[in-house]
Formats: sequence, C-alpha cells, structure tokens
Amino acid sequence: MNIRALLISAILFPCITPPLAIAADTESPQQVMTTGLNHIGLTVKNLSASSDFFIHTLGWKQAGGYPDYPSIFVTDGKIFVTLWQTKNPEHAIEFDRKNNIGLHHLALTVNSEETLEVLHQRFKLMPSVVIEFAPELNGKGPTKHMIIREPSGNRIEFAYTPSRNK
Repeated sequence: MNIRALLISAILFPCITPPLAIAADTESPQQVMTTGLNHIGLTVKNLSASSDFFIHTLGWKQAGGYPDYPSIFVTDGKIFVTLWQTKNPEHAIEFDRKNNIGLHHLALTVNSEETLEVLHQRFKLMPSVVIEFAPELNGKGPTKHMIIREPSGNRIEFAYTPSRNK
C-alpha cells in the first residue's frame, strides 16, 4: 500500500486505520524521540532487603517512595531505580530470564576493576545475594563484569571498561 492509499484510508476510515497512518510516518527520516534513561522500576519480593542492598551495600541514597503503594526510590546520583513491593511476596513468580518477557538484567557501571572486586567480596558474604558469576572478561574484553541476583532475585550486572587512553 502506498502513502497516498494510507492517507486516504486514514481520512475515510479513521477509527480503523491509526496504525496504518502511523506506518506512513515511518517512511520519513527517523528522529530520536528520547533523551536518555529516566529510571528503572523493579518489582521486589522484599522491599526492605532490596533497598538495603542498594543503600547499604552499593552506597546509594534514598530519594523518595510511597508508603501506601510500598516503594522506595534510590539513586547513585546519576540514575534512579524505583523498587516496588510485590502485593503477595509469598506467591510471587520467580523471573526466568530465558522464558519471561521483561527486564533481563540491570547493568551498572563501576569506576575500577578494584571496585568490581570489592563488590564481589561483599556479595560473597551476603547469603541473600546469589552470584551468578564472579568478575571475568566480557567476551574478549577489555570490559570485565559479573552478574548477581539481589535479595529479591533481580539480576544486576556490574561492569568496568578500562579507558583506552591509558
């Protein structure tokens, strides 16, 4: 269907052709319509344990929340993560990254290989944190990364990419 036919359809049958009218616009040059990440929202089984993980383990700050819809907002000063308490934690379905649609993992940047190792050592001492893999090269490198599951089971990757200017 050509653009003229799409436009005529949109004019004559507006209630059934919005996707077609939108499709006509996709033939024009693309313009980026967003400007970056606003925040990530994670549903958690244990709001207290998950917020403690971000605040006390990673050093983030609490930046708000809603007691009536239990949530805590945390930030590292650059990004915000909103933690939302699931309504029925005892009936929550664990995430299966290979079969569920949704967030596969949250990837956070760390400022050094040493920081990556310090976090790994902290996580090893936390029974509520599952380490999927210890710091290792991501592919052939130079980035090193690790993935853990925070106390509510959300997967978080920590990654360090050395400067190429060294």
